[in-house]
Amino acid sequence: MKSEKEFLNNYHIEDYERPSVTADVAAFMIRRTEEESYRKEPESRLSLLLVKRGEFPFKGCWALPGGFLRGDETIEECAMREIVEETNIAPASLMLVNVFSDPERDPRGRIISNAFASIISESSVSEMGGDDAEEARWFDVSFEREADGHYRLELKNGDISLNAVLSERETKFRRTSFEIIDRGEIAFDHAKMIAAALSNLRSEAESFSGIFDFLPEKFTLTQLQRVQETIMNISVLPANFRRKAAEYVVETDEYTSGAGHRPAKLFKRKD
Repeated sequence: MKSEKEFLNNYHIEDYERPSVTADVAAFMIRRTEEESYRKEPESRLSLLLVKRGEFPFKGCWALPGGFLRGDETIEECAMREIVEETNIAPASLMLVNVFSDPERDPRGRIISNAFASIISESSVSEMGGDDAEEARWFDVSFEREADGHYRLELKNGDISLNAVLSERETKFRRTSFEIIDRGEIAFDHAKMIAAALSNLRSEAESFSGIFDFLPEKFTLTQLQRVQETIMNISVLPANFRRKAAEYVVETDEYTSGAGHRPAKLFKRKD
């Protein structure tokens, strides 16, 4: 062939297998319980948004918000559109977790999914399932390695408890991948996606990346510490935390206000 134009005129894309492509979103939020006392700091919990599937496959199971890529959009646009359609929540940003391409991951056929993680602010939440989702709910997250080396993922909302068991496959470029041993009532391979998203989020939190998106523009150091501890499921001595956080924040000349609370200095993320 003498030119690219001639090549393209003779190229038939339908001659090649074209798998379907989807985007799934692990949307996290830190929810604070009601204060029992004005002297007591409210408890913080890491929560994940799931939708209950209203159609087959996995009808009645819980899944990450997501759906199929359209011909006129990027995969990021697809992820944003799907989470808005299914939950009425628009994340401020999306972070790619990994690409999930196991040939057997979806019983409908060859479907490759791009999994994203996102942070939702508590003030922006308006739960309402739409599209093919029966309902949307926030589940409190527990993800820990047990004595046998396996990881147990537990997601709880009231009397609903979803449990999955996974094994760690490998870690490359500070990103860990997992294999499902028991998916429980979590649809498709979404337990694997959730585990990978949580692992990524914990790595980001350890280095103070991403955790500021859980907070308002101005925050106290105690609030910042609670966010990091909640994501990583650890406790840190305040003095040690403040020393590490110092290089990532800058003081403002403002203080918190409110009856019953001692005013605390407000900080901002360092540019």
